[in-house]
Amino acid sequence: MRVSRKTLVVVAVGALLSVTSVTGAQAGELTAQQTAERYDPAMIKALATSLGVSEQVAADRLDGQAAQQNELSKLARQGVPMDGAYFDKAGALVVNTTGSRSEQRIEDAGLTSRVPEHGQAALDRIKAELDAKALKRTPTGVTAWSVDLASDTVTVNVDSDRSAAAKSFLRAAEAHGDAVRVVEDQQRLVTQAVVTPGDEMAFNGFVCSVGFGARNSSGKQYLVTAGHCIEDLPVLSYKGTRFAQGTDSRFAVGSDSVDMGIAALDSGNSIATQVGTYGKAGTVAVQGSRRAASGADLCKSGRTTGWTCGKVSSYNVTVTYSDANGGPDTVVTGLGSSSVCTQGGDSGGAYISGNQAQGMTSGGPSSQRCNGSVNSPGSSYFQPLDDALSHYGLTLNTN
Repeated sequence: MRVSRKTLVVVAVGALLSVTSVTGAQAGELTAQQTAERYDPAMIKALATSLGVSEQVAADRLDGQAAQQNELSKLARQGVPMDGAYFDKAGALVVNTTGSRSEQRIEDAGLTSRVPEHGQAALDRIKAELDAKALKRTPTGVTAWSVDLASDTVTVNVDSDRSAAAKSFLRAAEAHGDAVRVVEDQQRLVTQAVVTPGDEMAFNGFVCSVGFGARNSSGKQYLVTAGHCIEDLPVLSYKGTRFAQGTDSRFAVGSDSVDMGIAALDSGNSIATQVGTYGKAGTVAVQGSRRAASGADLCKSGRTTGWTCGKVSSYNVTVTYSDANGGPDTVVTGLGSSSVCTQGGDSGGAYISGNQAQGMTSGGPSSQRCNGSVNSPGSSYFQPLDDALSHYGLTLNTN
């Protein structure tokens, strides 16, 4: 089970690894000066294409999301009681809270307040209970479960082939009444790997995409990627030349896993601080790793499906991955979910929202096929980058 995705370009000092530089596309309606302090023109162009709007509207949309998240951060620093937040379909940031005084402060900040029946804290407790049950006995047939703030439920996705453990899991979930929603999607999930030699990052006969670059406090350079890409801590090569060695992975088939891992870069190598868009819009500069709220727009780069865009669905998602080779299922916790379309070979691919790096492709529905467009309908799961950086004590390399 390996992952293969092309995310960020590997760059070497000297002749070890070479890349072709890609010039960013012109901003169209927005001049370079107008967008310089806002977002990379390539991201604006890609988002505009995905949404079917002008580049000015796309830039304004990103500005609006960023401004609302800044207001949310201010409220948090001021100690305003909040119980989760998400973007609705109209682009408004909805904030869960209790009490009229809190509601007024949220509204005064230009955000939308809501008093939910359950709220994030209560739903997180239910989800943690289900996690504990699944980690004792893998519920094959239950594909994923997560807190969905918009519907104010813990949403449980199931397929048609349910094990005894899955039935027991569902009984425990349904005991929570309307706080749990069960969705029949009849698609098993897999980590999205492809066995094709010669792709951007190769190891032991498998291929993956290169992820984000980061450094430790001593300046040592690392590749941050999906853990199942480097499960066995292999030597990694780019176009036939070694550039890194896997040093840690929290993923193991058949075990309770987290899909994050790192590889130490060989001396003289580095990871570029731009995400490629596969000819859709040049490259997108990475300027940080601030987590986007649920409902925010984001795009991903991957070797199989290229540059595809959608929205963040939720965080703290737990999934059950099936082994394509008939091995045991693997429960993976701590993922993000999205409406971005991915396929086999996209694992490790870079997700970015505006100019903020979000994570690396983990997996998705095994039978999913994207239609080749930027806004192909679909879904996927990603390992949030900020969690990986925090766990390994690393700092993201930015442009």
